[in-house]
Amino acid sequence: MSIENPKISDFSAVGVNHWEATIGIREQFCLGSTKTKELIQGAKREGIKSLIVVSTCNRTEIFAQDASPQELIRLIVTYSGATLEEFHNYGFEKVGEAAVEHLFQVTVGLDSQILGDLQIVKQVKEAYDLASDLDAVDGELHRLMQHVFRAHKRSRNETSLGEGAATTAYAAVKFAIKTFDNLRDKNVLLVGTGKIGKVTCKNLINLGVQKLTLINRTRERAEFVADKFDLEVAGMDKLADEIAEADLVIVATGAKEPVVTLDDMKPSLLDPKFKVMVDLSVPRNIDPQIGEMEFIDLANMDFLTDVTDEAYRKREENIPLVKKIIEDELTDYKNWLSKQKVVPTIKALTNKFDTIREDEFEFFKNKISDTDRDKVENLTRRIVNKIAAYSIEHLRDHHESEQVTQVVNDMFKLEHQPEDE
Repeated sequence: MSIENPKISDFSAVGVNHWEATIGIREQFCLGSTKTKELIQGAKREGIKSLIVVSTCNRTEIFAQDASPQELIRLIVTYSGATLEEFHNYGFEKVGEAAVEHLFQVTVGLDSQILGDLQIVKQVKEAYDLASDLDAVDGELHRLMQHVFRAHKRSRNETSLGEGAATTAYAAVKFAIKTFDNLRDKNVLLVGTGKIGKVTCKNLINLGVQKLTLINRTRERAEFVADKFDLEVAGMDKLADEIAEADLVIVATGAKEPVVTLDDMKPSLLDPKFKVMVDLSVPRNIDPQIGEMEFIDLANMDFLTDVTDEAYRKREENIPLVKKIIEDELTDYKNWLSKQKVVPTIKALTNKFDTIREDEFEFFKNKISDTDRDKVENLTRRIVNKIAAYSIEHLRDHHESEQVTQVVNDMFKLEHQPEDE
């Protein structure tokens, strides 16, 4: 009986990211948590059993096992607001080892807009956890993710890739410093106190910002962060007035529509003063038309980079070391994957031996006293296990050889059970 063995070529990846797609295009492909769940459930209905979906500010990507790129492209277009034409213009598709390498590079931060990005591994873990909760991660993908996360951990422990503030939140603050030189005496407004907002808040405080006001749709969340750092909090109804007072406005929320609209700029138009506005959200949370105002310097995710930062240059020096770690972990995974070729034969062999033992024991058990029955069963089980162990060891040592596996199958007339069983 022919058994399909898992192979590195079974994996594929498709998506759009910051390398080719501008923020306007990435917005079209952006998937919230609800759409991501719907996509995974839709994939399972189509027979795709194992996949993860990573959707962040800079990328929307699907990584899957036993699915063609065309199937994944159809899913990403169906569940996002994008078109097939947009995908073909801006998307990528990778298969086999190239797809697996891509997943490694994304997770460790080599593929990020901010080299060594500290946030991306959390986002990949969240994607993996969500897929796992939806029962959409098979054994081979689960094992691969362990190697991927280990590569990330090693890249932080064995290299300097993780040193320095490698986040988009830090890049946003650096962008503002280029304009203002010093933020200590500036009025700063931070809209959004989620994950990125909290990191931005810490960065601003570390740089000595004295006048920092927080606004969040849920006021209690803003107050929770404000209490930690003794900051001011304003309500959403005061957003327009707070923008007018601010020199620097940073917006980082998960809203699907602009949080800062042209109407919110009316008080600022009455007494225009130069201000920097930074939008850390995808979809964008600041109406792009605001950037056309003469007194506004508006930056979105496409403007942010850390290439002028000294910390970046130090991280860049570690790229070859990190690539070597990826190579090591990928080799380990391929070796493990190769050994899975013999797993069905090992299972069939142990089942065969156990069936023989049970049949013989059934035949003789009536001739054995009750007191000896457990002892005899234990003895026969130990004998069978020891005999099987030699065959199993030989199979594992020669897992690359299809001939060895076939000989064992033929010798013992093995019957492989369907995978479900």
